[in-house]
Amino acid sequence: MSVENNSAKNQALERIDKLKVALGEDYVQNQLKSALAENSGAFISSVIDLYTSEKSLMECDPKQVIMQVMKAAVLKLPINKSLGFAWIVAYKAVPQFQIGYKGLIQLALRTSQYRYINAAPVYEGEYRSSNKLTGEFDLTGVQKSETVIGYFAYIELLNGFSKTLYMTKEKVTAHAAKYSKSYSQSFSPWKTEFDAMAIKTVLRNLLTHYGYLSVEMANAIETDNNEDAADKVMSEIRGNANKNDMGFSEAEVVPETNNTNVTAGAPF
Repeated sequence: MSVENNSAKNQALERIDKLKVALGEDYVQNQLKSALAENSGAFISSVIDLYTSEKSLMECDPKQVIMQVMKAAVLKLPINKSLGFAWIVAYKAVPQFQIGYKGLIQLALRTSQYRYINAAPVYEGEYRSSNKLTGEFDLTGVQKSETVIGYFAYIELLNGFSKTLYMTKEKVTAHAAKYSKSYSQSFSPWKTEFDAMAIKTVLRNLLTHYGYLSVEMANAIETDNNEDAADKVMSEIRGNANKNDMGFSEAEVVPETNNTNVTAGAPF
C-alpha cells in the first residue's frame, strides 16, 4: 500500500472515530432519545452506515454531519437514501439535509388533514390538452412510451379544497438548475434520482403554496431550503415556509376533481 493510500485510510478512520465520539456525547444522545425513543440506537447505526458509505460525506466535519442528521431525527424520518424519505448531501465538504417526496407525504399524512395526496410522472401520450382560461388539463390519454414529459402533484383536504400542479420536464429541469447548488455534481440526487427529485419539487411547491402546513411540515420545508449547512438543529429553524421564492410562477396550478390516494408507511 502506498504512503498516500495509507494516509487517506488513516484519515478516514480518524473521521469515523470522531463521528462515533460525537454521536456518543450526552447532548446528542439526549436529543436522539427525546426524538426517537427506543429507535435512537437504530438511527445511530444508520448514521454511521451512511457516513462510511458516502465518500463525499467522509470529507465533511463529522459534527456538521450530525447537525444535519439531527434534522431528520427530529422529523422521525430515516436517512437511508434508497427509502426516499430523507438524506444528507455534501457539497464542497459541507453536508446538507434534504427531504424526499416520500418524507413530504409522510409529514402531510401526520396532520390528518389530507384526504388525498398524489404525485407522479406524466408519460408521453397521457397529456392530451389544457385549457388556458381555466388552467385545467386532461391526462386521460393512452401512454405511448416510457418517456416522461412532465410531473404532477394533487392534494385534497378533508374540507373539500383541492389543487393540482403540473410542470413539464423542461420546467422542472430549469428549476433544478436554478435553485440546486449541487445540480451539476455527479453525486447530486438530481443525477441519480431525477424522477424522485422532480416529483418532490412539484409536490413541495404545491404544499408550500396551497397545502395545510403543520409546524412540523413548515419547519421541514424551511430546513430543506436552508443553504447554511452549519445551521442549528431543526428546533432552532424558523417556521415560516411561505417566505422563500420557490419559482412557482413556472408551474400551472389547476383545480381538480379526480384523484388517487397515495400513502406512505410510518418509517418509525
